[in-house]
Amino acid sequence: MTVFFVFAFPMKNALTIAALVVSLGLILYLYQQITRLEEALKLSEKRFADCEQVTFRLQMQANGNAPRGTAPAPAPSR
Repeated sequence: MTVFFVFAFPMKNALTIAALVVSLGLILYLYQQITRLEEALKLSEKRFADCEQVTFRLQMQANGNAPRGTAPAPAPSR
């Protein structure tokens, strides 16, 4: 009985440790992926805000309104 317990116990511990190591590796991998995704989201939000600003300015120019802080464009001379 003692011999069986000595050989069976380390195998059970080895499987438990292997499962914990795999779980930890998966957690770290998913954390890394989430971090990269958050960075990409921040960058895309910044680009979207920049595009909105440019679109707004172009619409204002097309309507003949100058955005604040800029002088109106001079009329073309003939």
